[in-house]
Amino acid sequence: MAQQQTRVFITGGASGLGLAIAQVCLQQGWKVCVGDLAATPTQELKTAPPEQFIYQRCDVTQEADLQAAADHLQQQWGGIDVLINNAGVAQVGAIDDVSMQDWRWIMDINLLGVVAGCKAFTPLLKAQGQGHIVNIASMAGLLDVANMSSYNVSKAAVVSLSETLQNELLPFGIHTTVVCPSFFRTNLGDSMRSTVPGMDKTLDKLMNKSELSADDIAQRIILAIERQTFYLLPHKQGRRLWLLKRFLPRNWYLRLMQRGGKPGGKKR
Repeated sequence: MAQQQTRVFITGGASGLGLAIAQVCLQQGWKVCVGDLAATPTQELKTAPPEQFIYQRCDVTQEADLQAAADHLQQQWGGIDVLINNAGVAQVGAIDDVSMQDWRWIMDINLLGVVAGCKAFTPLLKAQGQGHIVNIASMAGLLDVANMSSYNVSKAAVVSLSETLQNELLPFGIHTTVVCPSFFRTNLGDSMRSTVPGMDKTLDKLMNKSELSADDIAQRIILAIERQTFYLLPHKQGRRLWLLKRFLPRNWYLRLMQRGGKPGGKKR
C-alpha cells in the first residue's frame, strides 16, 4: 500500500518564513494548503502542482476563516497531518510610547491568531488520533529585549500555549513544536509598527547578521516535525542566551542584556 502524503496547512504562507516552509514541504512531496490574507497566491506559489497545492484566503484574526479552512481540508483531503501557525507581525517601542491599539493589533494576530488556528483544527486532529501542531514563536518569547514589550509578550504567550498543548494533546496522539528563531532575513519589517525612529534600518542590520536564512529554518522545522521535537531554537546565539538566562543569577543576566544594547536604543 502506498504511503499517504503528509498534509499541511500553513498560515501566513504566501511570503517570508511561511513561503519558505511551503516550498520545502512541496519539495518533500507533501500536500500543502497555504492560508494568507491575499486574495490569490503569490507568484512563487502559482507554479505549484494543483494536485498537491491548495490556496485559501485566510485572516487569522477571523475565527470563521480558520474554521472554513479546517472544514475545506476535511472535505478535500480527509483532514491534515500538520498545522503550522506561522502568521505574525512585529511592533517596537517603549512601554510608555506604544498605544493600546497597537497592543491589541499584535495580540490579535500573534497570539489569538495561533489560538484560533489550534481551536479550529484540534477537533479534526483528535478525531484522526494523530497530528502535529507547529507554532512559530520567537527568541523574543524566551528573552526580554527592551523596547519590544508587546512583541515579547505575544511570543512568550505562544511559547506558554505550546507548552500547555504538548501536555494536553499528547494523549490524543497530537505532537507539538514551538519554533523560536532569532532575527533572520524575512519580510517582517514590511508590516512592522514602531515608535522608534530608524527602526527599519536597525532591523535590516540585525537580519543581515543572521547565519541562517528562511530556507534553513524551514528545513529545520521539517526535521523537528519528523523527530517530534518540542523546542526548536535554530540560532546558536539564541540558544546560548536562553541557557544563560536560565542558569545565571538574574542580575548577571540583566547586565549581559544591557551591554548587548536594545532595538532602537544605545548600548550602555
